[in-house]
Amino acid sequence: MLQLIKTYKVTCNALFFSISLLFFSSCNVVKRVKADEHLITKNTIIEDGKVNNQERVNNIIIQKTNLGMESFLGIPLRLHIYNLARPNIDSILHAKVLSDSSKVRWKTALLSKKQFDREIQSRKNFNSWLKRTGEAPTILNEEKTIKTVTNLRKYYYSKGWFDNEVDYTIKKDSSKRAEVTYTVTKKKPYILDSLKPIISSPAIDSLYDRFSKASLLKKGDQYDEQNYEDERERINTFLRNNGFYYFGQNYIRFVTDTIGTNHKVNTELIIANRSIRGDDSTAVVPFKPYRIKEVNIFTDDNFENRFKAVTDTTTYKDYNLYSKERLRFRPKALTDAVFINKGDIYSDLARSRTSRYLNDLQVFRYPSIEYVENEEDTTLTANIYLEPKKKYALSLDLDVSQSNIQTIGFSVTPGLKIRNIFRGAETLELSGIAAIGASKNRTDDVTAFFDINEFGGNVRLSIPRLFTPFNTDSIIPKYMSPSTAINLSITSQQNIGLDKQTLSGLLSYKWLPSSTVTNILELFNVQFVKNLNTSNYFGVYSNSFGRLNSIARDIDYIEDDESLVDDSLPNRFSPADQFIDDVLDGNTSLTANDEDFIIVNNIEERKQRLTENNLIFSSSFDYIKDKRTNIFDNEFSIFKWRVELAGNLLSNLSEVLGSSKNEDGNYEVFGVAFSQYFKTEIDYIKYFDLGRNNVFAFRSYAGIAIPYGNSNSIPFAESFFAGGPNDNRAWTAYNLGPGSSNTTNEFNEANFKIHLSAEQRFGLFGDLRGALFVDAGNIWNVLDNVTDDNATFTSFSSLEDIAVGSGFGLRYDFDFFVLRFDTGFKTYEPSLPEGNRWFKSYNFRNAVYNIGINYPF
Repeated sequence: MLQLIKTYKVTCNALFFSISLLFFSSCNVVKRVKADEHLITKNTIIEDGKVNNQERVNNIIIQKTNLGMESFLGIPLRLHIYNLARPNIDSILHAKVLSDSSKVRWKTALLSKKQFDREIQSRKNFNSWLKRTGEAPTILNEEKTIKTVTNLRKYYYSKGWFDNEVDYTIKKDSSKRAEVTYTVTKKKPYILDSLKPIISSPAIDSLYDRFSKASLLKKGDQYDEQNYEDERERINTFLRNNGFYYFGQNYIRFVTDTIGTNHKVNTELIIANRSIRGDDSTAVVPFKPYRIKEVNIFTDDNFENRFKAVTDTTTYKDYNLYSKERLRFRPKALTDAVFINKGDIYSDLARSRTSRYLNDLQVFRYPSIEYVENEEDTTLTANIYLEPKKKYALSLDLDVSQSNIQTIGFSVTPGLKIRNIFRGAETLELSGIAAIGASKNRTDDVTAFFDINEFGGNVRLSIPRLFTPFNTDSIIPKYMSPSTAINLSITSQQNIGLDKQTLSGLLSYKWLPSSTVTNILELFNVQFVKNLNTSNYFGVYSNSFGRLNSIARDIDYIEDDESLVDDSLPNRFSPADQFIDDVLDGNTSLTANDEDFIIVNNIEERKQRLTENNLIFSSSFDYIKDKRTNIFDNEFSIFKWRVELAGNLLSNLSEVLGSSKNEDGNYEVFGVAFSQYFKTEIDYIKYFDLGRNNVFAFRSYAGIAIPYGNSNSIPFAESFFAGGPNDNRAWTAYNLGPGSSNTTNEFNEANFKIHLSAEQRFGLFGDLRGALFVDAGNIWNVLDNVTDDNATFTSFSSLEDIAVGSGFGLRYDFDFFVLRFDTGFKTYEPSLPEGNRWFKSYNFRNAVYNIGINYPF
């Protein structure tokens, strides 16, 4: 990893130098432009006297400038790469090398004939690579400019400006550059007036009053061709969800009239009858609505048993279930996933919901739904074919790792998945972990090489419905794909930090109210963390120990050559603990107002919080609205909100039962003071697609966790940190904050956080992308037991402690993931003295180099 970071540093420096070189050599952009040609350097659309920068309109231009030409950097990198290629490489090689027989003989003798031929071919290949990777100059072609004018007229016509006028001018200069300006005069728009329906099928005509109420074509609106297309789709969707199985958009058309209407548009909505094509004729008949006569579910349809006869038949709530072997599923588990009901009218929505729900069960391969027409009574038979996946699936993951606490480590994670375990399409997943490692700070008395170990197990049960003692269908209907997850896990770590045992349990519900919204309710989330080796605190947090040692020497508590550690004692850090007690009890020369006294007090507060056992009994709710349609969508937003309450149930039970409190005034369960707090987080991400691989992305995040009741601090696992490859990239993880404090702690955390990020992403060449970013944010303590003013958010003036980092990055898109390299520079450092915080460490020596997978947000 260290070597990779060093390589990345060299790459970044080389890239920076290359971009600078290309920038200063920008005069060569016309290097491959012939004397009678002109390179298009700018396109401008002037709409009614104002520049139109809308991406939709500017994309109409056929001849776009070279990528990067009109960006804020103004560097057409791919054009420069293309210009590096020689257009006549074969002629050049022949003239300079191949035509000189003496040079050929000399090189052949030196390299051998095979190596010489390979060298010549490599030059040709490299020249071809430059052409492929680069981008040829966009040469002005006036015929394409005229076609753009025609397309612009069509576009503005489609938006209601039927009388628009579009013209163009070309500005050429002596340096073989040209700018094209398109001038658009929209004139008076046309307005929708009347809408007259002409519907041939009586069954559809009888529904007109119902589906016309939500019409997108409203009197008084400006004409927009897209509204007509959307209205066709809307009517088609309505009719196909109301029984018209054979209906399609091609049966809907609009006829508009604008002659002598004084800029008004009169529209006829025409819905034709159904056309049935035979062998040599076509019959035209009225559309009829279809109802579902039967619903048949074939539960074990696969290639192996395709010739077997059905042996098991069950009818459950008007559903017919057929199996060629013994029925593996409880009928209710399958029928609950089906939205196609006997007697209902045909509906595309019921079909899509059934398909989605069956896929969400994750126990079938590619469920398919087929409709068969019963011509004698205008009904449909729905046949649902299911192919169950294998009941058992095994997995085994092996991993070799290295970290800051171990020289080498090995881990194995076996897993077993059992599908349909209770015949209700439930999935049970069993997994375990076994890991061993060799620590970097091994002592001489440790005989075993592998002195680090971790063992654990996890059990997860997924149920495709809400597992509750009461019916919730009226609140969360089954089309929202409700599911339940029950999870139990236990892990034990030794010689990893403070050593700990963790036991956790979870009962959560998930449902999807719409295609963009996901709700998750964690009804019960229980975590118990027991620290087994708290005496090794200063062995883990060595910076705190070093600070204590320094203070002890400064006040002559110990000699300069001594240390607050004694390896002969069972607890080798007992002298450090004793020193803390002596300072806080007033048994040293330090007083409560001394800075060193405050530092010792802060170290003790942090030590108590990080070594205490934690019992967290919480409930939470997550709301996620994700408008991204697919992985290629670059114009979307994601909003996440989470709220969590912990300890209320245990606190109320303790009061009702009259439980006693410990010496700190807190209730305990099984000898552990449980945590009580309120926590909420808000996260908003927005992408703006600027076209041509340019994307501007923005993220804002805020989170706060407030202890109360049985707690005066937040457990370490629930606190916030700042820095790292997905946060403020100018600081490493846990290295920023809290506030303006200049701590040397290994892990800085707090209970309040603000974070903002903005990133401009752009294409370089091929699958290589670039980015410029700015990150801002910090963490603070608020409403807890931390007394350090520099680390505490006291008022809005504390916002002056927001750290700012900026930098650039490279990303390579492998389609299924993105490999990311980011370089962050500390731009504003709140830990420095006021007035001396800007650009003090803004250089490559103090930069932070981040390696990550996929985008940071």
